[in-house]
Amino acid sequence: MPLHGKDEVRDRLNDDVYASPDLSVPMPKYRIPEDEHSPDHAYAVVHDELLLDGNSRQNLATFCQTWSEPQVHKLMDECLDKNMIDKDEYPQTAEIETRCVNMLADLWHAPHASSAMGCSTTGSSEAAMLGGLALKWRWRKRREAQGKPTDKPNLICGPVQICWHKFARYFDVELRQVPLAPGRMVMTPEEVLKLCDENTIGVVPTLGVTFNLLYEPVADIAAALDELEVRTGLDIPIHVDAASGGFLAPFIHQDVVWDFKLPRVKSINASGHKFGLTPLGCGWVVWRDKEDLPEELIFRVDYLGGDMPTFALNFSRPGGQIVIQYYNFLRLGREGYRRLQQACSDTANHIAKAIEQIGLFDIVYDGRGGVPGVCWKLKEGTDPGFTLYDLADRLRERGWLVPAYPMPANIQDLVVQRVLVRHGVSRDLATLLVTDLLACIEHFRRHPVSAPMTREEASGYHH
Repeated sequence: MPLHGKDEVRDRLNDDVYASPDLSVPMPKYRIPEDEHSPDHAYAVVHDELLLDGNSRQNLATFCQTWSEPQVHKLMDECLDKNMIDKDEYPQTAEIETRCVNMLADLWHAPHASSAMGCSTTGSSEAAMLGGLALKWRWRKRREAQGKPTDKPNLICGPVQICWHKFARYFDVELRQVPLAPGRMVMTPEEVLKLCDENTIGVVPTLGVTFNLLYEPVADIAAALDELEVRTGLDIPIHVDAASGGFLAPFIHQDVVWDFKLPRVKSINASGHKFGLTPLGCGWVVWRDKEDLPEELIFRVDYLGGDMPTFALNFSRPGGQIVIQYYNFLRLGREGYRRLQQACSDTANHIAKAIEQIGLFDIVYDGRGGVPGVCWKLKEGTDPGFTLYDLADRLRERGWLVPAYPMPANIQDLVVQRVLVRHGVSRDLATLLVTDLLACIEHFRRHPVSAPMTREEASGYHH
């Protein structure tokens, strides 16, 4: 029988993580440590740092999902090691992606949904760029066939998210933005037509403008472009940036005509990880017909033994988000999505009414008819003793991220504050937000701000 003494285990008698030699000194921050560490100790270090990020559920600035069902976490774990780009090794994940594309094509009324072209992406920013590339290639092929120059393409849009600015710069396209104006908070057909010419590769209406959450009038813009073609022969397609609205309008705004019901709409992008309810890292782009996606943009890759057509800016990435999108479609169905999105819209409207009753604010958007959320400004001529930047900063003390920011060019003097209401923002949580908002206002009443915060000093993130 082997003999054992206390000395053999003396170093292990105190196994408390924070009493360990590993955590008694700081870990290096900008170089790889020389020695290895216990997984429990390394986890504790990283876990503790992440506490400083704050609570994502209280981040009412982001459009992205911050709550998921337990089954979602399980499926994500099961897909952790699956590379969705390897269609030969993971054929069922590839099949699930195809099913999602077909489901979205059907949801968005593609004329031949079963054979629609589309793909998943890392988010709607990549999806938007792929849609923009297809517009540029189709325009260039048309111009080359006519013997005309192809060196000055332009794209028309309203107040868009940064991804379209990236597309224009990275792919050498002039971005023609319709500026907002007092009393006009979205791009209008009249303003679009002023910017169209023979070098316009497409028009991009946004179904859920980042700054004010409103839908741009896709059907009206399409009708104006139809009339323009009759008058001038210019055939200018539409790509709809439905990053948020693509998973909202089909369920709670069915009277809004915006998708492939309109023949001029050639492609649509949407974020699965916004109101599609998947974890971060999921986007979709779908083309109306095969001819709307130029064959030259599709790469056929012999990857790990299988021939694979691909159109993407990324290559290897995890398959879990695609699987969760499919899970959500099966789990919720149309009625489930309708109930969830309507609940978010109703909660947003509840917040809007409560904020309006305070008497200091005018509601810019009340949560109805666009993205579930609320947007407000200080009443004209009032001096409550604080700015919206001060209010946003004060709310952070209770963990809330409620951004304040100026509107874009031409109405940048208008400063607004905005909340997004996503799945997981309950009515009780909304009531707590309003309660904390009132407490902040009471604090400023007792302690008026002598030096108001600037935008640079306050939180400026609002996407």
